[in-house]
Amino acid sequence: MSAPAPKNFEPKTPVQLNPPRDDPISADELKVADGSVEGRPVYVAIKGTVFDVSNNRSSYGPGGSYHVFAGKDASRALAKSSVKPEDAIAKWDDLGDKEKGVLNDWYTFFSKRYNIVGRVVGSGL
Repeated sequence: MSAPAPKNFEPKTPVQLNPPRDDPISADELKVADGSVEGRPVYVAIKGTVFDVSNNRSSYGPGGSYHVFAGKDASRALAKSSVKPEDAIAKWDDLGDKEKGVLNDWYTFFSKRYNIVGRVVGSGL
C-alpha cells in the first residue's frame, strides 16, 4: 500500500484552524504523540512542522492506515508516497525535485486540515 499524493488541497468540509503555533516540541514529545494513549494528542511532523491530527485518529491512531506516520516526522515517507516504517523519518533533503514537490504538496494538504502546534526541536529548518 502506498500513500497517494494529494491532488486537491481544499478539504471537502471547511476546517476552522487555530493560528499556527511555534512551540518547541522535542523528539521524545513527538514520539509519545502516536495515538497509543487515549486522551493524548496524535501528531505528525512534516519538515519539522508538527501537525495535530488528533481529529483524524481513525487514520493516524493504532490500526489506522497512516499510523506509521504518527509520532514521527514522516517527511521522507510522504515524499516517496510510502507507508513503510523505515521511510517515516525526517531525512528528505537528499530526495529529488519530484519527491520534494510531492512533499510540499503534502505539507499544503496538512496545513489546510490540521492545526500547526509547533516545531520539532533541532529540526534545523
